Amino acid sequence: MFGLRNDGKRLKTIDPIMKMVPHIMPERSDAQVWSTLEVNCDKLDDYILEKRKLGDRYSYMHLLIAAIIRVLALRPKLNRFIMNGRIFRRNDIQISLAVKKSLTDTADETTIKLTFKGTETVSEIRDLIDKEVVVNAKGAAVNDTDKTAKILTMVPNFMIKFMVGTLKWMDKHGMLPKSIINVSPFHTSVFITNMKSIKMDYVIHHIYNFGTTSLFLGMGKEAYLPVVTNAEEGTIGIAKIMKVGAIIDERICDGLYNANSLREFKRHIENPYLLETPLAAKVEDIK
Repeated sequence: MFGLRNDGKRLKTIDPIMKMVPHIMPERSDAQVWSTLEVNCDKLDDYILEKRKLGDRYSYMHLLIAAIIRVLALRPKLNRFIMNGRIFRRNDIQISLAVKKSLTDTADETTIKLTFKGTETVSEIRDLIDKEVVVNAKGAAVNDTDKTAKILTMVPNFMIKFMVGTLKWMDKHGMLPKSIINVSPFHTSVFITNMKSIKMDYVIHHIYNFGTTSLFLGMGKEAYLPVVTNAEEGTIGIAKIMKVGAIIDERICDGLYNANSLREFKRHIENPYLLETPLAAKVEDIK
């Protein structure tokens, strides 16, 4: 309440224009800006093959998550969120994922939320992802998010509407219990969907008005596409390209910062070796 939250700190030294923007665009759906990133898979494939020969298994998803975690640690404005017209810096770097328990229409889906320091290596990130996905992908597995959703939906529909409305009001005023925020996949730095896993192209996915998510990444299936191999000579070649749809809440940072952050993300995912060195310390946001 009064600008205090248990998942972030209110920024008080924001410039006047940025401070006005959340009042001009009060909802995240007002402020969505989307981009399509084309990731060249050559170095990803080389890296994955090299590690596999050494007995280590990596996927595109491991490398994408490691890359966005590194960018959030280096560029802290990307890890902000807006609530009730105020701009907050998030306490943690968190990633939410939807996990299908099997690739069938009738299989249940759950969500997992992972918390990182931002200084981890790609192998540390992979190990944590694999551990959580294996546990939550089991047919009988029920995590805290599932349990909370089940409790909230054990009442008639009009009561669900009332309870969700109450939770949104509490969240808006900084009164939502930490126990709810901890299990909510919508209170996260980034929400990621892996369309590649179901052999689909990338998506431009909306960000939710509920919760605090300011960034959504939709990873698609790779394809062989024409690319410029030499800009000066104007030569064209073919490369394996994976497209990633990125949606960002434009109220958290200016356009240049957003563009440079996406370039940094592309640089890291296309050069996985950069992610093997731990970050000494994440860059801190302003007060």
